[in-house]
Amino acid sequence: MFFLPMQHKAAGLSRNPLKAIVSPRPIAWVSSRGADDSVNLAPYSFFNAVSEDPAMLFFSAEVLAGGKRKDSLRNIEETGEFTVNVVGEAQFDAMNISSGNYPYGDNEFIHAGLEMVASETVATPRVGGAAAAMECKLHDTIQLPRNADDRGYVMVIGIVTGIHVDDAVVVDGKIAYDRFVPISRLGYRDYGRVTDIFEAVRPSD
Repeated sequence: MFFLPMQHKAAGLSRNPLKAIVSPRPIAWVSSRGADDSVNLAPYSFFNAVSEDPAMLFFSAEVLAGGKRKDSLRNIEETGEFTVNVVGEAQFDAMNISSGNYPYGDNEFIHAGLEMVASETVATPRVGGAAAAMECKLHDTIQLPRNADDRGYVMVIGIVTGIHVDDAVVVDGKIAYDRFVPISRLGYRDYGRVTDIFEAVRPSD
């Protein structure tokens, strides 16, 4: 079949398949702090690393009609800092709780029963018990095109200023995925666990 973007129902598909096609996707569990010192924690699955040196990453946050910002984006634009936490199997339920629609100023760390741990290079806390976290300074935000309903996304690009890795997930100098089992986002309401891992040598190695 072939169809134009957002015309999936005419092709016989009940749900938009874009995120099911572009999967699995890592989850950025973003902690941020507003100018009023309020703390927010929320997951985003339009996320990835974009550069190794300098270390940089991005995630995209939805902007609602009228320009209303998600709490994470509002905080980052106010303070220029955020922290991206890794979601392992043990953090899945807490991550899911933090995705709830809470009023601005509510602390999702508290709702999800999580420990706030101080970061080293930014004022935003990281998630206690997470296998890894990356402290970031805002590099840039890019407003992506709005749709017909005046909704769209803002791409947030950060420079990584500090990296935390739990010693318990390091084996022979490398991160061992089986020590925390990364969770990925698939399409619809589906998630995946990284459990089947193989190594391959490239011809240039």
